[in-house]
Amino acid sequence: MHLFEFVPASLAEAQPSEGRSIYRSAYLDIRLRQKKLEKELGNYDYDLVVIGGGSGGLACAKEAVAHGARVACLDFVKPTPSGTKWGVGGTCVNVGCIPKKLMHQASLLGESVHEAAAYGWNVDEKIKPDWSKLVTSVQNHIKSVNWVTRVDLRDKKVEYINGLGSFVDSHTLSAKLKSGDRTITAQTFVIAVGGRPRYPNIPGAVEYGITSDDIFSLDREPGKTLVVGAGYIGLECAGFLKGLGYEPTVMVRSIVLRGFDQQMAGLVAASMEERGIPFLRKTVPLSVEKQPDGKLLVKYENTETGEVDSDVFDTVLWAIGRKGLVEDLNLQNAGVMTQKDKIPVDSEETTNVPHIYAVGDIIYGKPELTPVAVLAGRLLARRLYAESDLRMDYADVATTVFTPLEYACVGLSEEDAVKAYGAEEIEVFHGYYKPTEFFIPQKSVRYCYVKAVAQRTGDQRVYGLHYLGPVAGEVIQGFAAAIKSGLTIPTLMNTVGIHPTTAEEFTRLSITKRSGLDPTPASCCS
Repeated sequence: MHLFEFVPASLAEAQPSEGRSIYRSAYLDIRLRQKKLEKELGNYDYDLVVIGGGSGGLACAKEAVAHGARVACLDFVKPTPSGTKWGVGGTCVNVGCIPKKLMHQASLLGESVHEAAAYGWNVDEKIKPDWSKLVTSVQNHIKSVNWVTRVDLRDKKVEYINGLGSFVDSHTLSAKLKSGDRTITAQTFVIAVGGRPRYPNIPGAVEYGITSDDIFSLDREPGKTLVVGAGYIGLECAGFLKGLGYEPTVMVRSIVLRGFDQQMAGLVAASMEERGIPFLRKTVPLSVEKQPDGKLLVKYENTETGEVDSDVFDTVLWAIGRKGLVEDLNLQNAGVMTQKDKIPVDSEETTNVPHIYAVGDIIYGKPELTPVAVLAGRLLARRLYAESDLRMDYADVATTVFTPLEYACVGLSEEDAVKAYGAEEIEVFHGYYKPTEFFIPQKSVRYCYVKAVAQRTGDQRVYGLHYLGPVAGEVIQGFAAAIKSGLTIPTLMNTVGIHPTTAEEFTRLSITKRSGLDPTPASCCS
């Protein structure tokens, strides 16, 4: 008689097969890990509790369940001072990447409609956006994602707990629920609570200002808007507001796009100014006062001259940075150390307490980007429950700033490359270019620009790529994989571009800054 036997895949090779057919079973591997976890679990309620229902936390929770762990995910959103609140999914889904990209797209569509006339379309010149309809459409999409997320958690057997969690000790949480408090114990915790926008400590800031947490569900037209802050959130909001026909002004305390390549940041700002978005530079707000007609009087000071001035706005939007949500966690009860309002971790996302981890925007000194949190969360779950040893690589992470003329980059800025290797060891290849689709509507090509920051000698490895132009994120994503794989200037130069595209401009780079030659192209096809 010939026997058939199913065994865990990890044990299949160790099984004698004489007179039997051995079938590897991934499912039995999961059950084997579950039995091991149950043996180790002791009296804890869960193998893993994830605190935070954003992208990183959800990715970690779902991955852990897939490898046999018993998982709960706590999520709770405190309303903003303006009363805005939202569902599961975190910042990205509700008040970040997704609604931002949709508003940006609405803005670009407005441009495209007007450009269509140059391409022969008969366009009504009176066309204008409907803010209320746009907000409704964006919020309907967000609510659909919230629903799908809840269903996905249920289907994957992740227990979703809508409650505010705080540590009682290093293995115990107290969760504040609508129905009352609940005590939860776990062998392992992952903190993925992310952050929220900061408010300045000035009169009227909290009472009358809003943030990116509010703008995407604002129940009135924003009108004339002061955007305070020139990081990527502030510039993106100012950009889509301008494209939708409103009047944004950007207030800059120090520099534009801190942490990004400063030449590129200057070009981004200049391209926005060219579109009619004024910048108040070296300026800080002093107070916000509500006028009898409902408008907001903002007093501000130039930090170089000391001159105080004021203006009246319909909306004031704070975009001065974000703070980590550590206050409600009672981390001291668990012995977890913090640095400022973030949590320092090692290369495996472990805090100073061995069974408590952190991923996403809450960790100190790492890129605050959704895809970073997602991958870090998945890899952490695999190390915890699938015997993986792969760690998150935080280097060379690509990102895009969705300003009207988009900016995308991967790798080192020119400043950071010079700091790391020395100016004499760095070669910068650069060039302006003219997108074909800009010609007929006669759009400005003044700030369409690419550059590659590279090793000057040897293999000429590329340390960073920077692109300013249309669909920047789509362009830079593929180059991110190339950078990760050790892209060199010779390889880039020997790559045949797709014509006519803007991405091909990277393959046409031949002029260096050091040469002093004019990087402006004379022709698009030769």
